[in-house]
Parts: sequence; structure tokens; C-alpha cells
Amino acid sequence: MTSPSPALDDVPIPAPQGTSAPAPTGRRGRLLALDGLRLVAALMVCLYHYTGRGGTISASWHQSPSVVFPTLSRVAVYGCLGVQLFFVISGFVICMSSWGRTLGDFFRSRVSRLYPAYWVALVLVTAASLVLPAVVKPVRLDEFLVNLTMLQQPMGATRVLGVCWTLWAEVRFYALFALFVVVRGVTYRRVVLFCSVWTLALVLCRTTGNALTDQVLMPEYAPYFIGGLALYLIHRFGSDLLLWGIVAVSWLLGQSEATRGLWHSTGHSGLHRDPYVVVLDVTLSFAVVAAVALGWTRWASWRWLTTAGALTYPFYLVHEHLGWFVIRVLHRLLGLPSAVTLGATVLIMLALAWLMHRFVEKPFGPRLRRALKTRNPAGA
Repeated sequence: MTSPSPALDDVPIPAPQGTSAPAPTGRRGRLLALDGLRLVAALMVCLYHYTGRGGTISASWHQSPSVVFPTLSRVAVYGCLGVQLFFVISGFVICMSSWGRTLGDFFRSRVSRLYPAYWVALVLVTAASLVLPAVVKPVRLDEFLVNLTMLQQPMGATRVLGVCWTLWAEVRFYALFALFVVVRGVTYRRVVLFCSVWTLALVLCRTTGNALTDQVLMPEYAPYFIGGLALYLIHRFGSDLLLWGIVAVSWLLGQSEATRGLWHSTGHSGLHRDPYVVVLDVTLSFAVVAAVALGWTRWASWRWLTTAGALTYPFYLVHEHLGWFVIRVLHRLLGLPSAVTLGATVLIMLALAWLMHRFVEKPFGPRLRRALKTRNPAGA
């Protein structure tokens, strides 16, 4: 969710290739503000899952979160919009980290970044479902095995991780960007053409009602990825009217999609979202990444932001179902107050995310990347 997006790739940004666009502005290196924004987005989604919706979490609290947290729930109901922020950041980061890389490099970096923590999260949530099935129902063995591929959603299998629908959106974005941009080498012109054609295609697909084109072009999410791509070009090459035009169109389409899909009642909690607040949240998602693109956040250079970015992906993967499990144990079984339970659950999930990063992602990500690198004449 970059994603729920995976963490930023800490890679140097090479000189641009094959473009007559303006020279890069000289802003280089890891953008720590993006790490912080990613954790903010993950915490927004977490707050929504714990206090802004109903369903299973109501059983863990023993009543609706709107009753347990009457004021907080009215804010947390908008936390699901953290996903939109994730997708804008993802467009920015993927464009940045793929510059100067081959298709093989891109493939290895995505697989080694996404899968190790994801597989561990599947095992942890499945184990929790066997211990306390009242919180999460265990899936069949065949469904668990399909979940290992991250392709369970199009296959129609039950999802082990509720948040993995965003990973399916990310995977489709990666595939489109790889096939139409990375395969020939990332350049200014190719990214601009990709953004322009994708925008036109997603608008046209809304008129067809075709399920296949909807799945491929993702009209609900594409504007955020496209806006992020254009914002990275602004960061790298400087402002120009064309790029800001792409960002503006992406924002206009994105706020329309979000408002149409989210303004109504959540269904579970009975809380409603104000369409004006939805538009404001989407606007802020584009605005904060634009601030990074323009270099306005260079003052945010605290080292802990790197850790925040590293925790985001594993935290996003495990916080929902395991968090519901912890809330049920702390609040219903141990009798801790609701506010204490909420704070403790978030801290426990962050601690688990750190353990996953330290003992899964750091050692096994590089190993998987090396294992995927095979010798071939094409130099992929």
C-alpha cells in the first residue's frame, strides 16, 4: 500500500536518460518526508479499522466503535482515505526507484520487497484464526495456498489479509508501468506519455462497462498513481505546465472517484462521511506529496523517519486482523479500558512490524533478490 505500499527503495537516483527535458534540479537522495507520510497513511487506515467502522471490530470491542469512541469515530471514518495517500506516494516512489533500472532489476526489487513480509503475515494471521476463530475465520488450505501468490482476489479465493486488495491494485500498477515504461527504459517522455494515455484510457473505460478493462485500467485508483508519477517528474526536472496539468487532472478525477465511492454511510457503523471532507482529504493527499516534490520538506531529516518508513509495510499487513485479535484479548478478556487498549494495540502492532522488518525483510529480502538474479545473454 508503497501501499499499502512497500517501503521506499533506498537507491541513488542516476542521471536522466534519453530525454530533452530540463536538467534535473539536483535534489537527490532519500526523501525522508515520504517515509513519514507513509506511516501517517498506515496509521490513518489503522484508526479506521479499529475505531471508524463496525463489523468484526464491534465484536472485539463488544459494541460498535461509534459507542466506544463517539468523537474519535467521526474522524476515524475518514481513515480509509489513507489508501489514496498511499497510492499517490507509490506513483512517486516507483518512478523514482525504477529510473535507470532494467526490467529484471525492477521485477527483482518488487518481488523481494513485497513477498517476504507478506508470507509471514499470512502465516501469523492464519495461526491467529485457528487460535481465536471468533475474530477471524480460518480459510481452507487451498485458499491459503492461493493467497501465497498475492493473486487470490482475481482468482475469487477468500483473502487471508483484509488489506491485500490494495496490494492487488499495486501489482497491476507495477505491471502496467513495467510493460509500457520500464521495459524500454524510464525517461521523461515515456512517463509523460504513459500518464497521458492511461488517463484517457481510464476515462474511456468508464463508458464501456467492461469488467476486464476496469480490472486492467483501475479507474478508481489510477488517478492517484498517475498523479504521483507526475509529481516525481516535477521533483526531478522542475515545474512545468504540462506536468502540473497531469497532476491537476489526476486530482480532479481522483476526488470524483473517492467522493462517489465513500461519501455515503459506511454500512457497518452507521457513521456518514461528508463529501466535502472526502474532497479535502484527497486534496491533502496530493498536496503533501507535491510539497515533497517541490523540496519544501527537506527540513524533515530526522533519522527516525527511516525507521518509520521501514515499519509501514509490515505494520499495514498485520494491523487489521491481528489488531482485532489483540483488542479482543486486552479489552474483553483482560478488561483494560478502551483508550488503553487502543494505544497498546497500536504499539504492539508497531513492535511486531519492527520484528518482521528486522528478522524477515532485512535478511531475506536481499537473499531473494540475489536468488532471482540469473545469468542470461540479454543482461536482464
